[in-house]
Order: sequence, then structure tokens, then C-alpha cells
Amino acid sequence: SETLFMVDTVTTLGGNEVAVDRWGIDYAYSASQKCLGAPPGVAPVAFSDKSLNSIRDRGTKPSSWYLDLSLLSKYWGEERVYHHTAPVSMLLGLREALSIVLEEGLKERHKRHKKNAQALVQGLQALGLKTVAPEESRLDQITPVWIPEGVDDDLVRGLLLEEDSIEIGKGLGDFAGRVWRIGLMGESSKKEYVLMLLSAMEGILPKAGYEVAVGEAVSAASRVYAEDQPA
Repeated sequence: SETLFMVDTVTTLGGNEVAVDRWGIDYAYSASQKCLGAPPGVAPVAFSDKSLNSIRDRGTKPSSWYLDLSLLSKYWGEERVYHHTAPVSMLLGLREALSIVLEEGLKERHKRHKKNAQALVQGLQALGLKTVAPEESRLDQITPVWIPEGVDDDLVRGLLLEEDSIEIGKGLGDFAGRVWRIGLMGESSKKEYVLMLLSAMEGILPKAGYEVAVGEAVSAASRVYAEDQPA
């Protein structure tokens, strides 16, 4: 088949398994600043021989010099044909971040992201908040939840930032004003941050006219952490 299998791993690389070769992925791309925990500015990519051959054999040449992968592959490969000045400081930052990932171990890192996501979801549900994605489709790295009817999106996010120094994302596109996006990626995916957010939400949601049972969210998350798989 001439079809190429492309996978977006921007949010998942470093937080979930990404078996590029075993899964037969032809092209995968990611970002340095998400689960890898490096400074932003570098985009790790992977290509299969099949995908590189399709690029070299394409009928129309790419219109961009900097994004022409046939040229980039010569720069990265054995030929070492000059193409651009590499962002050396960013690459060194990525290298150090990868060292930290390996110190923790990929399996343990993946378990940590999953456990914290489970605890967060249980805590949010204890507040009466509903997740956007069904359980089988959820990411461990980002949890979108529906904003309760009548609750001011900007007010809640503003109070979280002002009173607790916690920033959560707002909805984008058709989801603007309808969902909150809560990220748990890399070094931000920690038990103390999950409990801190849930405690803050218990205090702030009533200020937006949404009553909650104080302590229920933190208790629900704590029960997840009490299970045999540590965060």
C-alpha cells in the first residue's frame, strides 16, 4: 500500500508508549516542551524508509527550503550536507531532559502519568464535573471537562491563577467557553499538583455560583493514590 501511517505524539511522547517501529508508524512528530519536559523550540520527528522514499520521489518539489525533508534528511544522515544552523542550545536542553526521562524509566513515567490522570478524573467527578471524552478515549496528559451551566469560564480560571497560581486552559474553537482543559504533562504530572488543583477548585467553584461538597474531590483522588500502584 502507498498509504502512509502518520501519528501525532505532541502530547504523548514521554507520557505514553510510542512504539514507532513495532506499530509500523511511517511518520511521527512531537514537541519538546510537553511530556519530555524540555524547553520549547524543538520538534522530535521520526521517519520510516517508506516515508522518506515517498518524499524523495514526489512529483512536485516542496515550496519551502527549510521544510524540505529531502534536504533535511541529507543534513541529518551520513552525507551531512549543510542545510541550516542547528539550535545547539535547544538540543542540549532536550538531551538533558531525555536523561531525566531515562533516570525515571519509561515504564515508571508512563505509570505516573496514568495514575495522576485517574486521580484527577475521580476528583473532578466528585465535584460533579463531567469529562468530555469517554473513558476509553481519554489521554492521560490532558483532561477536558465540561463547564457547568451558568459558571463563568473566565472568572474561575482567573481566580485559580490569582489566588492559587494555577493556570488551566480554556476551550478552543467550538469548545470555547464550554470546557476547561487540565494538563498533566512531564514535571507537572505530580500527585501534589493534582491534589492542589482539586483543593483549589473546591474553594473557587462556589464563588462562581457552583456549590460543591468540600473535601470530596481530594478524598476521591486520595483513594486512587491509596491503591497499590504508586504515582
